[in-house]
Amino acid sequence: MTIPTAESRTIDRETDEVDAVAAEEATTRDRVLRLIVELGPISAAELARRLDLTSAAVRRHLTTLESEGQVEARDDVPVAKRGRGRPARKYVGAASAHAQLGTAYAQAALAALDQIKNSLGEEGIVAFANARSDALVARYADAIAAAGDDLSARAETLAELLAADGYAATARPVPGGIAVQVCQGHCPVLHVAEAHPELCEAETRAFSELLGVHVQRLATLARGEHVCTTHIPVKIPIRKDAS
Repeated sequence: MTIPTAESRTIDRETDEVDAVAAEEATTRDRVLRLIVELGPISAAELARRLDLTSAAVRRHLTTLESEGQVEARDDVPVAKRGRGRPARKYVGAASAHAQLGTAYAQAALAALDQIKNSLGEEGIVAFANARSDALVARYADAIAAAGDDLSARAETLAELLAADGYAATARPVPGGIAVQVCQGHCPVLHVAEAHPELCEAETRAFSELLGVHVQRLATLARGEHVCTTHIPVKIPIRKDAS
């Protein structure tokens, strides 16, 4: 039996401290990544404010995430000129970030859908997509109906429900108050949607049914954008048959 010496105990303690710091850094970096996916494009200053971190800490994590290919930086060029100086940089999640955040049963679902397509053709894929969207409508209908006829409130509720299901969703008012855009920063079945866009189309129809107005999908992760964006007009009456 080896008796630990004072020197070995000191080394073990220092090793444990280093491991604890590394674990804390990884946890904080994961928080930074998740917020970028949810709210991107977002600046380093906004990340620091929301996460209560120093600017130096945020930039350290951003440097690591960029080097790993998890996030991408874009120059933010506003309509009004900022004057001299470089444009502000804002960050969005890269495609690899979705693997980092998890895709649940995506690979198994993709294999199953390929089998459905081989057996039943495109009609089988459409039927599956519609059944999945019908299930979403059934789960969300009561909560959205409880939001009343205010379309902004209904859109906000939709975003909250999607966020709870892992879509990193937010509701973002359009300047002028004429619309709200529901943005989904993550898709748990992204690889499936890339191969079978019928899922995105059926989901858009489900949103329209739930909200009671025609909605428009402006961008999707499956087509290479950094976020799925659904445009929802909020200044028109909802349909009487809305859920």
